[in-house]
Amino acid sequence: MKITVIGTGYVGLVSGTCFSEFGHEVTCVDKDASKIKALENNIMPIYEPGLDSLVARNVEAGRLNFSTDLKTAMQDAKAIFIAVGTPSRRGDGHADLQYVFAAIEEAASYIEDYTLVVTKSTVPVGTGARIKARLSELLPAEKFDVASNPEFLREGAAIEDFMRPDRVVCGVDSERAHDVLRELYRPLYLNETPIVFTNRETAEVIKYAANAFLATKISFINEIADLCEAAGADVQEVSKGIGLDNRIGSKFLHAGPGYGGSCFPKDTRALVSTADQYGVPLKIVRSVVEVNEERKRAMAAKVIKACGGDVAGKRIAVLGLTFKPNTDDMRESPSLDIIPTLQEAGATIHAHDPKGTEEAEKLLKDVTFHNEPYSTMQDADALVILTEWNQYRALDLDRARKLMKDGILVDLRNIYAKASPDKHGFTYTGIGRGA
Repeated sequence: MKITVIGTGYVGLVSGTCFSEFGHEVTCVDKDASKIKALENNIMPIYEPGLDSLVARNVEAGRLNFSTDLKTAMQDAKAIFIAVGTPSRRGDGHADLQYVFAAIEEAASYIEDYTLVVTKSTVPVGTGARIKARLSELLPAEKFDVASNPEFLREGAAIEDFMRPDRVVCGVDSERAHDVLRELYRPLYLNETPIVFTNRETAEVIKYAANAFLATKISFINEIADLCEAAGADVQEVSKGIGLDNRIGSKFLHAGPGYGGSCFPKDTRALVSTADQYGVPLKIVRSVVEVNEERKRAMAAKVIKACGGDVAGKRIAVLGLTFKPNTDDMRESPSLDIIPTLQEAGATIHAHDPKGTEEAEKLLKDVTFHNEPYSTMQDADALVILTEWNQYRALDLDRARKLMKDGILVDLRNIYAKASPDKHGFTYTGIGRGA
């Protein structure tokens, strides 16, 4: 089947590429000519493990193309996927849908035969109905249907999540839309992947509810970690003890500096704003947002406390800047709150990240960036681990201690909780390590 994907950001590029891997003919469209040119030269705008080779293979096979020309890209397309950004709107936290409706307006002018318009972007409940109402003003009803097909991609594991998903959610209101999406995802039927067909509104809520629930687990375990520190318990053992309960599960129960990235922060805020519009206050989700914002500030205070209550004039080595490993995404990363707070308290920051430095340089001021982790530690008063990249999990602690002026190790991901850093001359501070 021939399909068009509007938007070559994280969701659009990964989805379009994986659809082409299924055997469909895909054209990914973006207004940014420089991005399209780079993609034609197999230069990825994002870091996602394995994406460059998957793109190259499908471009070579003739199944995947990139273009700035939406009109040509839409010729003979049976489905159009809207995969543009829906950032938080200033002032109220609601999802900004201007890019979604701009894409809809332009696409409508090129629809000639029946086309399924699918929202892949994360949009508030009721958006599909608004899109259908707008298209009804521009096109005869027999020329289109509108569907919701939310994504559930983890950055760093997006290809695996698309090719072998836990489930696929499709919100439709017609048999035609049902049949098109069923054909698009037919390869997954062969693997017995659950395909959940529902109405558009339900699909839209599923996406937000899933992200909000996962964010809730993160904020929950972070608050439990604070209790563990105060009461002499160990949050890692608590996480294991409750995670072994199949009703709870072990995922997203890792205490840390709070969630970040392109999804959880904006989606939880948008869900709260949308619910308020419907007169349904979501007290739990609102608390999750508040806990997460407070968490980032508290982590800077934890570092300062570990340094004796004062970091003025001290050099701090920071390992990890992105919000999670295996991505270059700096959006709403805890580092963007923690590092400036330490700088305001008088600290000098030397930092390393395997993939995020280029983006971090745009967002963090007066930070000395290094090409490898050990050089950040030279004459450092403290070492802070912010992101759990694999290459940080087996540092030579003897070497690190010799490089540093003082042996303060603040591990905000608990990756050395069981490694006895004190044996190497470090004073160790973890998360929820009261025992």
